[in-house]
Amino acid sequence: MAGIEHRQVDADEAGMRLDRWFKLHFPGLGFGALQKLLRSGQIRIDGGRAKSDTRVQPGQVVRIPPIETDAKRPATGAIAGHELKHAPDHELLSRMLLHEDAKVIVLNKPAGIAVQGGSGVTRHIDKMLEAWTSPKGEKPRLVHRLDRDTSGVLVVARTRGAAQALTAAFRERDTKKTYWSLVKGVPRKREDKISTWLVKEQTPDGDRVRVARHGEDGADHAVSYYRIVEQAGQALAWLEMEPYTGRTHQLRVHALHIGHPIIGDPKYFEADINWNFPGGMQNRLHLHARHIDIPHPSGGRLKVTAPLPPHMVQSWNLLGFSEEAAGGGDDA
Repeated sequence: MAGIEHRQVDADEAGMRLDRWFKLHFPGLGFGALQKLLRSGQIRIDGGRAKSDTRVQPGQVVRIPPIETDAKRPATGAIAGHELKHAPDHELLSRMLLHEDAKVIVLNKPAGIAVQGGSGVTRHIDKMLEAWTSPKGEKPRLVHRLDRDTSGVLVVARTRGAAQALTAAFRERDTKKTYWSLVKGVPRKREDKISTWLVKEQTPDGDRVRVARHGEDGADHAVSYYRIVEQAGQALAWLEMEPYTGRTHQLRVHALHIGHPIIGDPKYFEADINWNFPGGMQNRLHLHARHIDIPHPSGGRLKVTAPLPPHMVQSWNLLGFSEEAAGGGDDA
């Protein structure tokens, strides 16, 4: 346990809530433990008492009491299903937080929560972001999206200008998105490019996407790349996938197109009669937005990596896969 520390607020942390500032600097410090330190007056800003929703400003000095070293280690970020329904928005968002500065927020979206509203959706990220509206009344803006069942890196703009810059980067494909997936079987080629036309169709189970003919009404061109990282015999393969285009369900449909659908995909994985789901694995979509490399609105590039969700950690452990096997390219 260390002694008392005094830390100055940086320029790019202007207007940040104090509880989020602590989440950034002490990821493992629990919400309850932070509240206790605040209530007892052990945490102070420029000598005065503070609350969790106090907004910090550049140059202010935060008094930090002795904190267990475990609290300085990154939290697992695992969020249980009941928490997705009942935990307060600001607390849930704080636990998803991977990166925050004056212009950009990056979240690790859990599997099972929608990015935007729709039929039957009671809670979604876009609505939750209202809890992080700035003192000027500016709500953080989504600049891209992930499927409900896909976990991982989700970039959010804090300002209108940042939203325009980030949206342009996605539109102009000046971003590199890396996904990890677990697929049925092992592709014949160790790495390859998948290029098709895709069309979205309405079904009783919601939107579904299929490979279409060139020139078919409503079809969009889609390009993805993949490489095999590791495999479990001939039964399963860990693929690192990169979508060059950003079509709905693109990686999921492309995996199916090459004959190796993503494990646990509720829309596109249909196991044949002789295939059994591996024992100990959860029947949930094994697709995770692992890493993003995107131009930062203030200059330079922002690179962020998201830890695997609990059900994929479980599968990786069962199969003996090591995250280090993916090598470089996803440095945070």
